[in-house]
Amino acid sequence: MDSVSFAVPLWVWGAVTAGIAVMLAVDLIAHRDSHVIGFREAAWWSALWIAVGLGFGLVLLAWQGGETASTYYAGYLIEKALSIDNVFVFALVFSFFAVPDAYQHKVLFWGVIGALGARLVFIFVGVELLEVFFWTAYVFGAFLIYTGWKMAVSKNEEVHPDRNPVVRVVRRIIPTDSAFHGDRFFIRVDGRRVATLLFVALVAIEATDLVFAVDSVAAVLAITTNTFLVWTANAFAVLGLRSLYFCLAGLLRRFAYLHYGLAVLLAFAGVKLILSETPVGKLPIPLTLGFIAVTITVSIVWSLLATRGAPPGGDGRPVEPAGQGGTAGTTPPGVPRPAPRDEDTP
Repeated sequence: MDSVSFAVPLWVWGAVTAGIAVMLAVDLIAHRDSHVIGFREAAWWSALWIAVGLGFGLVLLAWQGGETASTYYAGYLIEKALSIDNVFVFALVFSFFAVPDAYQHKVLFWGVIGALGARLVFIFVGVELLEVFFWTAYVFGAFLIYTGWKMAVSKNEEVHPDRNPVVRVVRRIIPTDSAFHGDRFFIRVDGRRVATLLFVALVAIEATDLVFAVDSVAAVLAITTNTFLVWTANAFAVLGLRSLYFCLAGLLRRFAYLHYGLAVLLAFAGVKLILSETPVGKLPIPLTLGFIAVTITVSIVWSLLATRGAPPGGDGRPVEPAGQGGTAGTTPPGVPRPAPRDEDTP
């Protein structure tokens, strides 16, 4: 099924995974104190993570040649594009729970670790299914096309983070306090361990990211079933997710039509995956890479032109950052409006 096939020694897997762990540790140490991350700081970190991701492609180019590097870049680019949709959901969750700005990075840090773990599992399971049962390509392809269609037509539906089944189960099992206690996920009350509202927000982030993990992994599997390339494309794209959030959080209103481009990419990945098991075969990587780049560029330029000159809040009012003043500001276009919530209860 996949023309990009090469042996990856265990030591290479270990070295890359260790490198990712070191980068996560560096990020944790650099942000060990809870503080509000400004645009300039986030931009520097985003540039660093993007440089690392692009640099790894050059390593693959020197090691395995142009086709392997191009395949990695196609996977990385589609993952990076889909990660922008994660940013919209992060903004929704932080707004819904009114998470203070200074604590958002800690939630996203642990959220990213969970996202990497989930993607690693989905990658190996997905690749095994595609290799053993050829018809799963049709199932995954249809799923991606359906997901793209839902993304295009359902962006304004209300989302209730506290009604997420995982969040509800956690709140039933773990005693939960309805307030924040600094940047702590757990506190002790009368000798028993109690989860804080910050932990509930983390669970909501992790639960929603599980859905994104399925979409993301399936989209990259449409490009290649090489587990090493799928894993590295996912990992290096997700590593910069926290910084990307803080870069774009104040600009989400400008990306009003980006979800249409992401919907097209998901549908394209679905069609590509289905075609791979037909006489047409896999589409050329240069065509795939070009289509992804053009789609992302057009949707971003379309959004920026359409919202040019719009007031900061879209309604003539500035957007109030989440976690400052008790509630968050107006929900950006493309982000589902959270429904009014009842008073949080343990």
